[in-house]
Amino acid sequence: MARHLITSALPYINGIKHLGNMVGSMLPADVYSRYLRQRGHEVLYICATDEHGTPAELAAKEQGLPVDEFCAQAHDAQKAVYDGFALAFDYFGRSSSAENREITQHFARRLNENGFIEERSIRQVYSPVDGRFLPDRYVEGTCPHCGYDKARGDQCENCTRVLDPTDLINPRSAISGSTDLEIRETKHLFLLQSKLENEVREWVSKHDKDWPQLASSIAHKWLTEGLHDRAITRDLDWGVPVPADTWPELAAEGKVFYVWFDAPIEYIGATKEWADAAQKTDQDNRDWKSWWYDVDTDVRYTEFMAKDNVPFHTVMFPATELGVREPWKKVDYVKAFNWLTYYGGKFSTSQKRGVFTDQALAILPADYWRYFLIANAPESDDSSFTWEHFTATVNKDLADTLGNFVNRVLSFSKKRFGEEVPAGGEPGEAEAKLGEQIAELLAEYESHMESLQFRKAAAALRALWSAGNSYLEEKAPWLEIKTDKDAAALTLRTAMNLIHLYAVVSEPFIPATAKIMREAFALTGDTATWATPAEAKALASVPTGTPFTVPPVLFAKLTDEDLETYKERFGGAPAE
Repeated sequence: MARHLITSALPYINGIKHLGNMVGSMLPADVYSRYLRQRGHEVLYICATDEHGTPAELAAKEQGLPVDEFCAQAHDAQKAVYDGFALAFDYFGRSSSAENREITQHFARRLNENGFIEERSIRQVYSPVDGRFLPDRYVEGTCPHCGYDKARGDQCENCTRVLDPTDLINPRSAISGSTDLEIRETKHLFLLQSKLENEVREWVSKHDKDWPQLASSIAHKWLTEGLHDRAITRDLDWGVPVPADTWPELAAEGKVFYVWFDAPIEYIGATKEWADAAQKTDQDNRDWKSWWYDVDTDVRYTEFMAKDNVPFHTVMFPATELGVREPWKKVDYVKAFNWLTYYGGKFSTSQKRGVFTDQALAILPADYWRYFLIANAPESDDSSFTWEHFTATVNKDLADTLGNFVNRVLSFSKKRFGEEVPAGGEPGEAEAKLGEQIAELLAEYESHMESLQFRKAAAALRALWSAGNSYLEEKAPWLEIKTDKDAAALTLRTAMNLIHLYAVVSEPFIPATAKIMREAFALTGDTATWATPAEAKALASVPTGTPFTVPPVLFAKLTDEDLETYKERFGGAPAE
C-alpha cells in the first residue's frame, strides 16, 4: 500500500476560524485521511497553527497579552474546536516550535550557500507615530488593482493579488491608524525567485494533467507574470530569528523570517514535532525524515488549501525546496478550494455575520456540519452558505434518508421480532438487485474519493443511503409481516446489513454517527474497515441472531423556528 502524507493549510493563530476555513482545508483533508486509513493505507496527516507574522502580534496587542502567551492560548482554543469537529490529525503542531525554527534556519542557510538569498537595502514604510518600520500587514490601504479599501500590505484578500506595502493607495498604520508615514531605507534578505523561475515552471508543468484546474491555473498565472525576488525577512518581535552565524548584522537588528517563508516549512517541522513528542513519552521511535527526505516515489503528498493560499504552495514553497538543493519531498497533488460565502457575502466577526466553528458546535453536533460542508464543498466555484439550504440538507439527507431509515428498521424489527437480527427467508431477486446496486454505488463512491471529488462522493454516499429506502419501500415489511413473516424477516435483516455497511463507509463523513450505527449491533469481532464488492453484494456481514439495540434519533430535524432563530442570531441574507 502507498504511504500518504497529507497536510492542511495552517490556520492563522488570530482567532477561531469560520466554516469557510474549515471546508477550505482541514475538513476535506480529514475526510480523505480517514478514507485512506480505512482502505488500508499508511497515512500521516499533519497540521499546525501558523503563529508568526503580524496577525499574531496585532491580536496579542489587542488582548493585552505577550505574543507567546497569546499564541499558546489561541493554539489550545483552536485545537479544542478541531477536536470537536473530530479532525483526526496525527499531529497538530505549532509553527513557533523549536523544530520549525531549526529547519527554517537550515533552509535559509542552504539557500544562501547556493546563491539564492541576497541581502539588499530597500525603502520601507516607517511610522514616526509608532516609532518603527511597518512590515506588510501593519500597513493597510486601497488595492491598486481592484480598489478594495481594506487591502493589506502583503496581499489583497479581495482579488488575491500579492502586494508590497508601498503599492497601497492611501496607506495607513494598522497599529495606530496614522497616515503620517515615511519611506526609509533598511536591509532585508531576498529569496531570488527569478533565478529559480525556470525550474519552478518545469516542475509545475509536470503536474498540469494531475492538479485541479483551479490550482494549476493560479500557479501558471503567477509564472506568466514572472517570479520576482521576494523579501523573506520582516521587522517583527515574533518569528523565526535570522541566524546570527550567517547574517550577524540583521540578527542584531532583530529581523525575523517572513511568515510565508517559515509557515510551509512547518509541515516538515510539525512532522519532527510528532517524532520528538513520541520520544518524550517513550513511544516507538518515529522517523520523521522517512516522510520528507529522499522519498520522492515512496510517499504521495497531498496538500489541501483555499485558493488564496495556492500561489505560496505551488510556486513560492517549491522554489524554496528547489533552491535548497536537497531531496525534500514536494507536493504531488494540490487540492484547492474556492470560497464558502455567507449568503453570497463574506463571513465577518465585526459585523456579526456568519457562523464560526466554535459557534457551530454549540448549536449542533459536528456530523451535521461535516456532512453539509463536504456535500457543498466549493470545488468548482464559490458556494454560499444559507440557513435555508443547511436546514433542507439536514432534514432531507441526514434526518430522513439516513436517520429515519436506521430508526424505523431497528424499531420495527425490535417490535415484531425482538432484540436479535431475525431469521427466516432466503435472499431472492430483490436482494440480488439491491446487492448489485449497492456494489455499483460503492464503487462510484470510492472512485470519487480516490479522485478527491468531494461533492460527487457525498452524492454517491447519499445515493447509497437512498437505495436502502427504495428497497424498504419496495418490500414494505410492515405489509409483508401480515402474510409472510419470513419474508419480512429477510427484508429487515437485509436492511440491518445495509445499516452496518452505511456505518462503515460513512465514517469519513460522519464518524460519530457511524460509530453509533455500528455499535447498535453486538457483533463479535467486528473489525471491518471497508466493504469489498462481494460483501456489498451479499449484505450478510450481520448474521441472524446478532443482538442489537435501537439508538437514539441520529439526526434531529430542524424546524422553521430553528431556521428563524439561526438567521436572527447569525445574520441572514444581506440587505439589498
